[in-house]
Amino acid sequence: MGQVPIPETMRAASFDAPGGPEVLRVATLPVPRPGPGEVLIAVDYAGVNRPDCIQRRGLYPPPPGASPLLGLEVAGEVVALGEGVDTLFVGQPVCALTPGGGYAEYCVVHAGHCLPVPASMALSEAAALPETLFTVWHNVFERGWASEGETLLVHGGTSGIGTMATMLAKAFGLTVIVTCGDDGKCAAALGVGADHAINYRTHDFVAEVAGITEGRGVNLVLDMVSGEYVARNLACLAEDGRHVTIAVLGGTRAEIDMALVMRRRLTLTGSTLRPRSDAFKTLLADEIAANAWSLFEDGTLAPVMDRIYSLDQVAEAHRRMEAGEHIGKIVLQVRGG
Repeated sequence: MGQVPIPETMRAASFDAPGGPEVLRVATLPVPRPGPGEVLIAVDYAGVNRPDCIQRRGLYPPPPGASPLLGLEVAGEVVALGEGVDTLFVGQPVCALTPGGGYAEYCVVHAGHCLPVPASMALSEAAALPETLFTVWHNVFERGWASEGETLLVHGGTSGIGTMATMLAKAFGLTVIVTCGDDGKCAAALGVGADHAINYRTHDFVAEVAGITEGRGVNLVLDMVSGEYVARNLACLAEDGRHVTIAVLGGTRAEIDMALVMRRRLTLTGSTLRPRSDAFKTLLADEIAANAWSLFEDGTLAPVMDRIYSLDQVAEAHRRMEAGEHIGKIVLQVRGG
């Protein structure tokens, strides 16, 4: 099990039955053990993401074999290696994408889903990176084929996904338009680097996009709303535009004009990262390491941080996430919190 003494039990956020944030509690649970190809991480911080809230409500069960605990991203120290792991070492600081189990003092993850954390990067910031970085890289650059000189429309511009999409797209030479729910969030999105921010409560984003692009439309839409937004998003797309859906906060069904899709040669796609295979996520981590991780290692990019809560305040963290008040990432301090 490695060189670091590992206790039999740990503190972890859990719930007995689905419900609101009030069902969350801190329990004492057995420490997991890494299997072949896995590592055990002593978790210092864990990122809070909207899928965690959906799982807590009983609407997003973990994939087969994953921990039933909440938490899709962590940062901490590797304390044990499973059989066959030779790419990491005990004592190494890492952040990692996990299919579950992050809201705990110890978390098992696949070794290939870890990224090294340099001494210059705070672990609280490292924990805010994997879920949004993996999601944005795959959906904007792989599925969405984003390239330099294009224009990207992102809904939820001040969310964790929205701020990550803005930063990465700008780093790779795209123009970024975001939508936000109030003028304060629009200002915050511009501060992150967006070229244009539209208050969707006071302006029609379809008309605004048309004006900004002088009628050409955007090349790519990153959609977290779906529902009635899909038809409006398609109206924003330029010829050969791509529409990538990563969440369905506005509903799972949409009515679209397929003649428009054909006439403008549009592409509609989407994905869910959590149930993808370990091999796929490892390849994705390798591509991020080769193409984008250095931007975070040298401080060129850093996650937009909203608020850090202690593990005992996990219910408050979920309330803030669901209220939509946050700008950037919400993080739990697991150790010492």
